Amino acid sequence: MNPKLQVSPSPHMRGTVTTSTIMYIVALALLPSCIAGVLCFGEHAFIILVLATASAVGAEYLFEKLLGRPVTVSDGSALVTGLLIGMNMPPKISWWIPCLGSAFAIIVIKQLYGGLGQNFMNPAMGARCFLLISFTGRMTDFATGKGIIPIVTKASEATDALSGATPLAWLKTGTTFDLKSMFFGNTAGCIGETSALALLAGGLFLVAVRIIRLRIPGTYLGTFALLTLVTALIRGYHDPLIYTLEQLCAGGLMLGAWFMATDYVTSPITGRGQLVFGTLLGILTWLFRLIGTSVEGVSYSIIFCNLLVPMIEHYTRPVAAGVAKQSREAKRLMREKAREARRLKAADRKEKSV
Repeated sequence: MNPKLQVSPSPHMRGTVTTSTIMYIVALALLPSCIAGVLCFGEHAFIILVLATASAVGAEYLFEKLLGRPVTVSDGSALVTGLLIGMNMPPKISWWIPCLGSAFAIIVIKQLYGGLGQNFMNPAMGARCFLLISFTGRMTDFATGKGIIPIVTKASEATDALSGATPLAWLKTGTTFDLKSMFFGNTAGCIGETSALALLAGGLFLVAVRIIRLRIPGTYLGTFALLTLVTALIRGYHDPLIYTLEQLCAGGLMLGAWFMATDYVTSPITGRGQLVFGTLLGILTWLFRLIGTSVEGVSYSIIFCNLLVPMIEHYTRPVAAGVAKQSREAKRLMREKAREARRLKAADRKEKSV
């Protein structure tokens, strides 16, 4: 043992897991969903994924080079952001739209606020909302060919293309769709969100390797499922349980719960805060989907709750040993002073009236 006293700045305990390691593991967990999307929607989906990812990496490299900052593309964060943006694209979207979304995510949401760790909302979710507002028609046009895996819909099983016949559109009317097709990914929708099985496998993989914990996705999906089941029972839907399971598999809920809501930068770091965060996400998504007029709601729920993270952390931060008792004593003294002040004020008013 070294007899000399070793003095160094914190942190004094360092792990072997780095930011780049985490990002590349997340990218690996996203691969099953990407493969399912390409198999389902064909080569154009593959091109969109490649363009979105390359645009994000290129935008970060060029921005940091032009401003003379250290180039950080090797940490893998831009790679994951671009991949998520590509997965959130309709399969027949014009090639330049995911490129624009990736540039917006990296430059406006991430780099202008200081780079990795400084962004106030999830870059991929922010870019998706930006594109939804700017190009609503294109971002909600899910026309696609059958691809390698036939796309199953109630609209038609013989057509060569579909437009807008997504599971969420059917579920909005209170009718069930096809749970098996939604679970395996044989439905119309965005490239990386149609296969609940692939997304679930990727999410559980991240839990298994301890990249994320179950607090946020568990409370998110659990809260949404409970509220949806109660709503289906109240409204008298034909099969409330199947309806609830289909709502869990539909749209971007699985993608958002496992891969976006769990973003380290834009989610609470406290245990109780993560539970509150997930619960709020479930409530908001339920409000958007089942109470409001929108068929989706994951994107807006996540970025809205991202803005609440500082407040959530403030009220859920752990209290140091002994501080809680001191705080209670201070509150008791303040209450006594307030009562004494009110008593003196009442006595003064009585004396003046006399």
